[in-house]
Amino acid sequence: MTVDYIFILDLIGVIAFAASGVLTAMRKRMDAFGIFIVAFVTALGGGTLRDVLIDVPVFWMHNTIYLFVIIGTVILSIFFQIKLVRLKRALVFFDSIGLAVFTLIGLERALAAGFSPEICIATGTMTACVGGIIRDILSNKIPIIFHKEIYATACILGGGVYFALKLTPMSGFFISLITLSIIFGVRILAVYHDLKLPSVYAGKK
Repeated sequence: MTVDYIFILDLIGVIAFAASGVLTAMRKRMDAFGIFIVAFVTALGGGTLRDVLIDVPVFWMHNTIYLFVIIGTVILSIFFQIKLVRLKRALVFFDSIGLAVFTLIGLERALAAGFSPEICIATGTMTACVGGIIRDILSNKIPIIFHKEIYATACILGGGVYFALKLTPMSGFFISLITLSIIFGVRILAVYHDLKLPSVYAGKK
């Protein structure tokens, strides 16, 4: 998979996650600064933590297009907030693309840094999920991936498939494509069929 294609998908994911941060912040009646901060950490939080942990330059600090994309997304999301709410299903679609792409990028960057498959899968999952966790915490909510939807599970499954396919003679392009498709597909199926992990809570409601 070409770098340019991944970069474009990465920007789509940033836009989707930033927009979800804007909507969450507006529902909590935050001011403009609060809205921007929530959008920023939602879009870039996971990748920032990833780069710090694997000891490489933080990606958005060396490419300001990410910052400008987030600013533009915040402005447009506020301006078209009513229409954006109506496009919730479309946002789920783009969010799922972002989840898949961010997982793949996390996997490949950790692998390039020389880490084991287990650490790479953890890094890919963190890249895709941490921004949403921070968003929910800032919004005084229990992060949704901890109590409701199949989210991180899709990333872990995709990471496992990624390294399983690495043992085959399959090209890197098709390995990446299959990994993206599995993460995206699992997430979409979970959302539209209301699939959830079983609860272990044994007490009364």
